[in-house]
Amino acid sequence: MNLYFRTIVPSLSAALSLIGTLLLFHPLDIAAASATNFCLMASQASERSCQADAQSDYWIAIAKCDNLSAAAARKACQQQAQADQKDALSSCDEQNDARDAVCKQLGGAPYDPVIDSTQFSPTITNQYLPMVPGTTFVYESNQGEHNEVVVTNNTRNILGANCREVHDTVKVNGDLTEDTLDWFCQNTDGTVWYFGENSKEIAGGLVVSLEGSWTGGVDGAKPGIAMKAHPAVGDVYRQEFLPGVAEDIAEVLSITETITLPGFGTMTNCLKILETTPLEPGAADHKFYCPGIGLVRTISLDTGEISNLISKTP
Repeated sequence: MNLYFRTIVPSLSAALSLIGTLLLFHPLDIAAASATNFCLMASQASERSCQADAQSDYWIAIAKCDNLSAAAARKACQQQAQADQKDALSSCDEQNDARDAVCKQLGGAPYDPVIDSTQFSPTITNQYLPMVPGTTFVYESNQGEHNEVVVTNNTRNILGANCREVHDTVKVNGDLTEDTLDWFCQNTDGTVWYFGENSKEIAGGLVVSLEGSWTGGVDGAKPGIAMKAHPAVGDVYRQEFLPGVAEDIAEVLSITETITLPGFGTMTNCLKILETTPLEPGAADHKFYCPGIGLVRTISLDTGEISNLISKTP
């Protein structure tokens, strides 16, 4: 038996116990303690999935280390695997804390929105998020990012609802880095719902990741709210929902912001929304939406990047 195995898992029984803890413990076992708080139960289940992934990645890394001939290289590889495992498990804890915080805001009910397709339309007229086909929004940031958002004439049927397709591309120094299709529907009450996205990360002209992609009704994914019909300070809601993949949360901070931008002048009664995700506990954005225009500014609170709307056509 290798030394690293004795160091990390001192016995077979301990290994089985660890695997049992990570993989076989079901959150329903603590239902009484959680007082049927389904949100917390889902949070705990997600944490265990995260921990299991961290363990799996660790053992795959160790398998690679075992195939290094040089003892010094093998030892260094094992030490790096242990460090990576520690970081991954720490991230799982941080995500769990962030999810628990969301549960305190949203309550313990299951997230299971009723989608009646007859109540949705691809015609989106919400004053804070209008989407007229043919419109192009162009944004540029103080860190060299160029973002174009095109409201297309295309629609996609998701959960029986015809949703408007929006094409979102990002370039950095002229190179395409993101290419995303988003799908939105507006409810009869004026609320805009987000039904999914096909998100491609690109490097060197090649698609390197589809991380963050989801479609309502597929693999348990559920639509969320992109913009309320009548947002009020203190509103907190899910923008998307697929555990481990899409967990964005929005909170309305203000409905009386004033924004001044070249070409648009001074815009009043704008929304200020905080966007976060438990998947990236340290990341947060302030987004500003102005009546009749839509998103005009994004400020990343963790990186300091500021992206402003520079043109809207037609």
